Amino acid sequence: MCTKKIYTCFCTDIIHEGHLHIIKEAQKYGKVIVGVLDDAAMIRYNRFPSIEFEERVQMIRCIEGISEVVVQHTIMYDEIISTIHPDFVIHGDNWREGPLKAIRNNVVSLLQKYGGQLIEIPYTYSENVARQNALARAKLAMPEYRRKRLHKLIKLCPIVKTLEVHDGLTGLIAEKTVVENNGELDQFDAMWISSLCDSIAKGKPDIELVDMTSRFRTIDDVLEVTTKPIIFDGDTGGQIEHFVYTVRSLERMGVSAVIIEDKIGLKKNSLFGTEVKQEQDSVEHFCEKLRAGKKVQLTDDFMIIARIESLILEHGMEDALIRARAYVLAGADGIMIHSRKASPDEVLEFCDKFRLENKETPLIVVPTSFSSVTEAELTQHGINIVIYANQLTRSAFPAMEQTAKDILRYHRAKEVESRLLPIREIISLIDEL
Repeated sequence: MCTKKIYTCFCTDIIHEGHLHIIKEAQKYGKVIVGVLDDAAMIRYNRFPSIEFEERVQMIRCIEGISEVVVQHTIMYDEIISTIHPDFVIHGDNWREGPLKAIRNNVVSLLQKYGGQLIEIPYTYSENVARQNALARAKLAMPEYRRKRLHKLIKLCPIVKTLEVHDGLTGLIAEKTVVENNGELDQFDAMWISSLCDSIAKGKPDIELVDMTSRFRTIDDVLEVTTKPIIFDGDTGGQIEHFVYTVRSLERMGVSAVIIEDKIGLKKNSLFGTEVKQEQDSVEHFCEKLRAGKKVQLTDDFMIIARIESLILEHGMEDALIRARAYVLAGADGIMIHSRKASPDEVLEFCDKFRLENKETPLIVVPTSFSSVTEAELTQHGINIVIYANQLTRSAFPAMEQTAKDILRYHRAKEVESRLLPIREIISLIDEL
């Protein structure tokens, strides 16, 4: 007698009554096969694993009534359905709306090709399920879990997509924005707390005027409502004696990395280039700063990334490469190369030359001035992290300014209502405990 195969996939670090209910329902139809998303697929599903993959597999194997546990390597089901050819796929009905609908459509299309069936059961909403999900999320937000995530992302992702945030609300946007794109789900992997945007949000010039105590409060606001790793814009890092305290503070808070630039004197935004007086630090002094920062670290999780300003200041490609070599030897965990040209050519040239002699050290770029370059192109040149460093701030300002002007112009708010997001939708971003 042929036993029918029923397949379901779990992307979780915990097993609650909802998962057990799915298994119980699946048993009514035949042999139950459960897929476990691997780490790379979990990230694309916007679920960062808090336990090792092998632990997740063993956790599923311990559930009574499961015949087989397999690995699912992608969030879409093409490979797994082609391999298993299940008679039924079972899933909760929570994927009928929103970005997850793309996964459902993928499954339906694949099953229709050979007469397989989709079984959907009501998603389990209960106080216990909500509590367990909240606890799992809270665990990811803890410093010891969040801090090490950037290292893992660099290994798992083709490129780590990082978005500028400057308060709790923008942090939630970076945390929760998921889109369906060409049959795949996509989201940001990390968050960038920019000195420029932090200063702008406080109405201050971007000259390192906003002190670290104030900037740490911004980090706290973001940490409190998010789980994704944070890369902190440390400007020049300040005096060596001060930088070591910054490193300790950031590491303790759960920040994953700090980027410091090799300039000295009064900080000026790099996009001004040679239009304003900017002085590059000596290789020796900047290396001393890097070594001092690495020396006071308490874990291997935290990253100190060296930002090279040679191309910004028109000191040439060879100077940039010489500095990169020295900074890596001094302990830098990554190299950020910057340019203010409209073309990415010199940045990509640097990356190509750097990769000829160094295959491992992460490369970071901020394509503010050369915004037409795609993530796929950056990946081809060995770049590991892309930072969209100020786009949320720049998009918010013109919208708010136009709203203010229109209220003054019409002496009421009716004319601006059509372009305002309902308060209810904004509030829905905020989780309640």
